Amino acid sequence: MLDSVDSTNAYGFRLGATPAWVLAAEQTAGRGRRGRTWSSPRGNFYGSLILSPHDPPERMALRSFVAALALRDALVAMTGLPDAFTLKWPNDVLLNGGKLSGILLEGKGGRLAIGIGVNLIVAPPPDEVEVRALRPVSLWDQTGLTITPVQLLDRLAPAFATREAQLAADFDTIRRDFLTYAARLGEPITARTMRETHEGVFRTIDVTGALVLDTDAGAIAIPAADIFFGGQADASGH
Repeated sequence: MLDSVDSTNAYGFRLGATPAWVLAAEQTAGRGRRGRTWSSPRGNFYGSLILSPHDPPERMALRSFVAALALRDALVAMTGLPDAFTLKWPNDVLLNGGKLSGILLEGKGGRLAIGIGVNLIVAPPPDEVEVRALRPVSLWDQTGLTITPVQLLDRLAPAFATREAQLAADFDTIRRDFLTYAARLGEPITARTMRETHEGVFRTIDVTGALVLDTDAGAIAIPAADIFFGGQADASGH
């Protein structure tokens, strides 16, 4: 494990051979979606898987579901608490309804970095959380369990390999598994894109990975958005 890096995604892009996992005790420039800052105190998990896939962009994006499922698999195996962990479209892992993890996919120079941040020990304080953001939680404050970053990676790496093989065979099984654990499925939510805000019932995820929302104007498929639960918004990151 590296002691300190700017971000595990950025470090991964500078590596030689792939695939490779990057794990750091600290990030000095962790980032989230749309340039948001990602708080990175020591004790939490900051890791990235660096791949060199030969897939079109829309296929590479499906690995956000793979990463979320693999992380949930690893956490359930380590805690024995399957009912506590749910998934927030497209790739956040929630614990008891609070945000435990964020995942950020970035592409550069033919490489894909899948960055994963997990609040193992401490969640960001209120003044570091975006206004109206989903409540952040840590594994320790919710369960009293202490898991180290290395211990989590030892479980996460094989879990990801299993889910990656599942994706290679058929995205539909990934989609159905994600829906099994999806938070707020069948409930009203709000989806905010760069240009529009849509309100409706979270109905399903389609074959492209888009969220399908039942609105007053009919069903719409949304490929990317920030999702609001009960008036609270959240944004993935790493």
